[in-house]
Amino acid sequence: MNFLLRLLPADMKQLLVLGQSILASMDTAEERREAMAYAIAMLADGKVTPGEWSQIGSRLGILRAPRKGRPPGIPKFSDLMGVTVAE
Repeated sequence: MNFLLRLLPADMKQLLVLGQSILASMDTAEERREAMAYAIAMLADGKVTPGEWSQIGSRLGILRAPRKGRPPGIPKFSDLMGVTVAE
């Protein structure tokens, strides 16, 4: 697979790596098949509603309910931008 990745343009390579990491987060082949079948059906008409985005995101395991507080190791946006914000 790495040999084939080297032959692809950078944007296609990034897309494949993203897809591999998302698929790796699913536990079973059945979960992967169901998510891909839903994605294909979702894109059939060329339009995607916000509800469909939510549904595919939850099936892929990339959208989850918000957590209380900030996960450890994730900086605040203001810290990244060098802005001082009173809390």
